[in-house]
Amino acid sequence: MASIAFRNVTKRFGDTIAVNDVSFEIADNEFFCLFGPPLSGKTTILKLILGLERPDEGEVLIDGEPVNHVSPARRNVAMVFQNLALFPHMTAEENVRFPLVERKISPDEIAPRVADVVEKLHIGHILHKSPAQLSGGERQRVAIARALVRDPVAYLMDDPISALDARLREETRVELKRIQHELGRTLVYVTHDQEEAMSVADRIAVLENGVIRQIGAPSDIYDNPRSAYVAGMLGAPAMNLITLDPGRLSALDGALSLHAMTVPDGASQIGIRPEDLAVDHDVDGVRKPVQVYEVEPLGGVTVVTLQAGETSLRAMVRGQPKIEPSSQVALAVANGQACFFDSEGQAVTA
Repeated sequence: MASIAFRNVTKRFGDTIAVNDVSFEIADNEFFCLFGPPLSGKTTILKLILGLERPDEGEVLIDGEPVNHVSPARRNVAMVFQNLALFPHMTAEENVRFPLVERKISPDEIAPRVADVVEKLHIGHILHKSPAQLSGGERQRVAIARALVRDPVAYLMDDPISALDARLREETRVELKRIQHELGRTLVYVTHDQEEAMSVADRIAVLENGVIRQIGAPSDIYDNPRSAYVAGMLGAPAMNLITLDPGRLSALDGALSLHAMTVPDGASQIGIRPEDLAVDHDVDGVRKPVQVYEVEPLGGVTVVTLQAGETSLRAMVRGQPKIEPSSQVALAVANGQACFFDSEGQAVTA
């Protein structure tokens, strides 16, 4: 079991700053997610924790002890790589056993440890197969089992389920959360998929160009983003970011009234989640209508794409309402749920 901390860590590759003065702490037994687009510094942070890279500035600490000059082997941290990195000439069982055999663990100790992780991951029926004979989901479970069998102080996972199909990704997310809870170990998970980040993490660190823009519980970041960048990263469809009209009592050239809301000083944009953008297909002649561009029925919800001048919007409506493309609708902010941002994209509050 281990806590992990970064103190003003910077890592450069030539002229590129991959991690820029990053500081954060991961609590013992926390499921911590590093989330951001490609090249935002997620994998570099994992490598700094593992010891495959060393910081140019700052300190990495495990359980309060600096480990900048400690070798990867002595850190006792296990990593599941994005490409899984299974040995093709070994069976699944031999792959799982390999970390223990390499460390010259007694065979009497290896057998029960392998049996334990095999049972947790339900892979007993595939142990005799080679990686080439396994499905993507089975290979992923074997790679995780190989990491779990070591009994490290922390687990690092670099986007390990990105290659799986959507249904299998969903099942595996649930399984990872269960396993982490049962093991009682720190898990640091990298993903560029906001759904994964929201569903599994105790806390999320949102990264941009090597900088952490916000850290918090998924619900806190979703409801209270500190910037327009963070607001746009979480949520599918993404938050609508709309420029306020000059009087700041409306937006979309009067199509969206804000008279019932308190608009904070300094706000130049309003952010509205698609589920909080109310669509009324009975245009009353008082509110200025907007055009329906596309309607996507998804069963329990319907995503409506709207066009107001040059601004495109997405609304998420319950059920399957009778809204037709090319029709006109009126807009409102449901229950006053909105965020406000200044001209620099930073959140402002009343």
